[in-house]
Amino acid sequence: MHDPSMADMVARTRRGKRTDRCAGGRGPAGEVGSKMNVVLGARSALELADVRLNPKPSALPGSGTLQQMANGIAGWGLVLALVAVVIGAVTWALGSHSQNIHGALAGRRTVLIGGAAALVIGAAPILINFFFHAGTGLH
Repeated sequence: MHDPSMADMVARTRRGKRTDRCAGGRGPAGEVGSKMNVVLGARSALELADVRLNPKPSALPGSGTLQQMANGIAGWGLVLALVAVVIGAVTWALGSHSQNIHGALAGRRTVLIGGAAALVIGAAPILINFFFHAGTGLH
């Protein structure tokens, strides 16, 4: 039995219904089923193996502006994290000195969240690059 070309398989397929089977589900050579799905799957896998990804931000118009926006948003985020740490520290200190445990805990939580936000903002490019390079190493 010969290996059908893609044009042969497309010609035998109409509206999602395979027409290469005879009555009773037997193929042209008498075997049950068809090799069409296997051939299509193998060809699709080979076509997908040729896909490449080379990210270049400079390849699109406006990429410099987008980079400046990302830097500006990260800067704003760091300023807001700093404000959160300062407000949290003040709340923590006032809550501790006034024997208000809920205020002290809220201030401590705000300090930790502000610090974690600054950590994530600073580590974001490193994390993105790490996961991108880890993904390109998969085979």
